[in-house]
Amino acid sequence: MNRTKMINLICEKRKTFDFVVIGGGATGLGIALEASSRGYSVVLLEQNDFTKGTSSRSTKLVHGGVRYLAQGNISLVKEALRERGLMKQNAPHLVKNQSFIIPAYKWWVQPFYTIGLTIYDLLSGSLSLGRSLPYSRKKTLECIPTLKTKGLKGGVIYHDGQFDDTRFGINLCQTIIEKEGIVLNYMKVTELIKEQHKIIGVTAVDKETGKEFKITSKNVINATGVFIDNIIKMDTPNAKKMVCASQGVHLVLDKEFVPNNYAIMIPKTSDGRVLFAVPWHDKVIVGTTDVKKENAELEPVALEEEISFILETAGRYLAKKPQRSDVKSVFAGLRPLAMSKEGSLKTKEISRGHKIIISKSGMLTITGGKWTTYRQMGEDVINRITKYSNLKQTISITKKLKIHGYKENVNYNNSLYVYGSDEEKIIALATSENLEGYLSESLKIINAQVIWGARYEMARTVEDILARRTRALFLDAKESVKIAPKVAKLLAKEFGYNKAWETNQITNFKSIAANYILN
Repeated sequence: MNRTKMINLICEKRKTFDFVVIGGGATGLGIALEASSRGYSVVLLEQNDFTKGTSSRSTKLVHGGVRYLAQGNISLVKEALRERGLMKQNAPHLVKNQSFIIPAYKWWVQPFYTIGLTIYDLLSGSLSLGRSLPYSRKKTLECIPTLKTKGLKGGVIYHDGQFDDTRFGINLCQTIIEKEGIVLNYMKVTELIKEQHKIIGVTAVDKETGKEFKITSKNVINATGVFIDNIIKMDTPNAKKMVCASQGVHLVLDKEFVPNNYAIMIPKTSDGRVLFAVPWHDKVIVGTTDVKKENAELEPVALEEEISFILETAGRYLAKKPQRSDVKSVFAGLRPLAMSKEGSLKTKEISRGHKIIISKSGMLTITGGKWTTYRQMGEDVINRITKYSNLKQTISITKKLKIHGYKENVNYNNSLYVYGSDEEKIIALATSENLEGYLSESLKIINAQVIWGARYEMARTVEDILARRTRALFLDAKESVKIAPKVAKLLAKEFGYNKAWETNQITNFKSIAANYILN
């Protein structure tokens, strides 16, 4: 995963690619993997870092969507449950079975949710992760001893998937490259190239050097999430808005609030959403919210009302109410929701399913969807294009394609487990280059992870390392600021950059991290 090598491949080949994919989040990566694994030539271009936007800011769940079941959207739930099972099969080092408890403070909660979740289990068929069952009060408190005891009647246990979103994204990049695809971060598409009103490629600018590239392609795919309208307007300046952005916020707390390996699911909050408290990397993620946003931004900021809502709602169910001072990190993400024809303003009612649109000039745009269905979205897009093009017809192989890093039975107590089969290589790097020491003892990040990220995972900045190659910024924002100078120093040495670059990187990172810290 070498950036210089990827740029050289574009320059050397000087050919017309089968596909150019714009956008390096879950959707774009799924499409590029589908194309490259079928033997097509593909270039994926991301204007920032891979998964920088929505795809690094999820609730870290691989799920069918219990709420969609309540809405009666059976086909979406079935599709997502199937894909959940496939993700676990293909990347067992990152996707695991997570047990959830729904606490019951009213008599009807247990029978109601036991029946509903049994249907959820049945829909997952042979890819089920376990049975949903009612639990006694005693058993519920054994699983989650920090629940409020007053009025607690019992609970319902069910199973879903849990993962590290960005680490999964990086592994997808590596898999695409192994299938001879090209992926590039910090490569911004500035123009669509047209010939006789048909799109035949893109102009992209390398944000590091300012160098411009003209890349010709038989197909251009717009998979830029909440930013799809920007690319659509390059094609059709007067096009109607296609995507509606909905902000979701998460707070990260210490493990003491939900000490065991069980997650909490509150099925109905005051705003009609679901609230989760999910164990993740020795912390607990609590969220989410659903607030309509007018404009898409790369670094969305949590609103005070969202923070208060999560703290207040969590405090209703936990014996120890979390306070602002308990929050280790707060992060916001924007969901790209396909606009409904009726123009519904309630974002929780707008479809989470994906939509595919092909413009008169031939550009394919995909919107909606979620991490769990990334593979299905990729398959749908490539099937759609190949059906009506002169490309050689091929069959999808991604249902059984092992993702880079594939490793069974990883040790979750070892902080390097997220690297899967690469773990031994990182340990070897740490030993050979004297990088075994802790960068952060509390987050269990070692120096070798910085160099590994730069050398083998296309990390270019301090933020890339601390937000996405490791998850420091998301787990403990203040700690990430503390270790940023050391990361800058290691990267500057690796890349041969000067002290001014180092200083600039620290300043940039601190300004981003400020929005993740609650004062």
